[in-house]
Amino acid sequence: MKVTFLGSGTSQGIPFIGCPCPVCNSLNPRDNRLRSSVWIETPEASIVIDSGPDFRYQMLRAGVKKLDAIIFTHGHKDHVAGLDDIRPYNYFTNRPVAVYATEETQQALKREFSYIFTYPTYPGIPQIDLKTIFAYEPFDVNGLLVTPIRVLHYKMEVLGFRIGDFTYITDANYIAPEELDKARGSKALVLNALRHEPHISHYTLREAIDVAADVSANDSYFTHISHQLGLHDVVDSGLPEGMHLAYDGLVLEF
Repeated sequence: MKVTFLGSGTSQGIPFIGCPCPVCNSLNPRDNRLRSSVWIETPEASIVIDSGPDFRYQMLRAGVKKLDAIIFTHGHKDHVAGLDDIRPYNYFTNRPVAVYATEETQQALKREFSYIFTYPTYPGIPQIDLKTIFAYEPFDVNGLLVTPIRVLHYKMEVLGFRIGDFTYITDANYIAPEELDKARGSKALVLNALRHEPHISHYTLREAIDVAADVSANDSYFTHISHQLGLHDVVDSGLPEGMHLAYDGLVLEF
């Protein structure tokens, strides 16, 4: 299994529009962060977790020629806004893209992309095969067993996912012990770390470090990063052993 970080930034990305700070004006490409998403490849499947506003460019930049499925963590705009851009995959394969989402997230998709779900359909609209997932039930995507991990994003339930040795959790500020247990034994844990200062719905870097230390994966990677966290190289160099800042284009192989 191969995992590519398509984006590692928070909802507004880096650079933050109009910002004069050193991070937003850095020449280091690792300080340029699109909205958070990962691409998972196996011989049997090509899967993306979340399709945010940068989805089209992320697919082009990573060279994603085939897309079997999108799995959604939740329905916030920075995680769903690019769904319309699956249309080329519909065109070249002449089939729908499987979309895995909870009923709550499906309601968000139906609000944002009502034209996808209207009947009769209009020529050229995105073609999806909508599949309902449940927070307590593992599910299969093209032979991959995906285990949901329930987390809280302030008061909103969001799903992280465990796929083999890889665990991906974003937009969390609380994970119950029994849910965190699902991540134990991972070779790689991905966790959101927004900034240093407390935030109402995201882990700070210190909080993310503490959670990662508790899980004790072989390696931990922090994502969903804002410009307030600081320069990539400075922050990354100060992290505990086995912990890293993710960056756009980072590839993990299992």
